[in-house]
Amino acid sequence: MTMFLPTPRDIKKRRVGLNLTQNELAKLAGVSQPLIARIEAGDVDPRLSTLTKIFDAFDTTEKKRILAGDIMHSPVIHTNPGSSVEEAVDIMESEGFSQVPVIENGVPVGSISSDTVVHYMTESDTDKLSNMQVSDIMGSSFSTVSKDTVVSIISHLLEQSPAVLVVDMGKVVGVVTQHDVMKLVHKK
Repeated sequence: MTMFLPTPRDIKKRRVGLNLTQNELAKLAGVSQPLIARIEAGDVDPRLSTLTKIFDAFDTTEKKRILAGDIMHSPVIHTNPGSSVEEAVDIMESEGFSQVPVIENGVPVGSISSDTVVHYMTESDTDKLSNMQVSDIMGSSFSTVSKDTVVSIISHLLEQSPAVLVVDMGKVVGVVTQHDVMKLVHKK
């Protein structure tokens, strides 16, 4: 039976993949940062107990990672580019949303918000606006991420946008909002 033993490159790759610095890994594993550096450089052969501590720290870090797929909502309430603005407003009002994505055949193509509708109301009469198509006034699409995107990246995107769409194989499968991320504060 062949046993897999991690190489220094394997350890560094896993550390970097978990977005950990050498110092953070050292603290989590209860070893010194210079020891982590020497192990990754291949300058020292670590004891089995040290490797166990390092890999336990990796496992703990992976369990703490919250991904888009863990917190997304599905199905995504949305409108279509060919829908009337009135239909989009009805969706926003009935759901209590101030914005919704515009999706066509599972692909995000834009967004519409109450701010946009109010802006257009100042430029045209209400009847004309109600009958316009969403595609005539929609704004840019929300950012998209995959199901395995970590919440820290999503949080950065949500600083610029009220929602992030989760896409799998080119199709929207979920949505994460600022509220979803804020709820994580209570999950301890």
